[in-house]
Amino acid sequence: MRRTVQPYWVQLVWTANVLGYVLALWWGVYWWHRLSEWTFQGFTFLTGYSIVLFMLAAILFPTEARENLDFEDYFFENRRWFFGLLTLALLLDIPETLAKSTSHLRDVPVEYRLYIPFALALSVTGLFTANRRVHAGLCMAYMAAFTAYLTLTLLDRIAIQIGGG
Repeated sequence: MRRTVQPYWVQLVWTANVLGYVLALWWGVYWWHRLSEWTFQGFTFLTGYSIVLFMLAAILFPTEARENLDFEDYFFENRRWFFGLLTLALLLDIPETLAKSTSHLRDVPVEYRLYIPFALALSVTGLFTANRRVHAGLCMAYMAAFTAYLTLTLLDRIAIQIGGG
């Protein structure tokens, strides 16, 4: 069926964005290894957050391939679900990040305070508009913001380690 499937570059960029998000969540969950006591609520929360990201990734592709699948049509048919789940994931990230800070596992990065509202604005925009040009911009803006956030926070960590902090 590869000959009849019509890929859509916006959907492919969102696939890369979600893959990056999942990998970042895995990296972020690593901070929890220093927590000496776990609660059932904390475990359930992290499990639920992971399930939301799984659902976000799963919604990008149909469970069954069909002849002449047009991924542009498929993306826009599922747009509200995708951006609803993305918004939920970003909202869940806030208490997860704050909990790491209050547990003294990791400070909230300054860049996070810029990234999360920007990412939420992009996600909510995607939820409420079906304009294809807007969606082309959203996927690229999200990728740029996410890459900048990861790069800047990584540079902060390197500076702390070099400075001995």
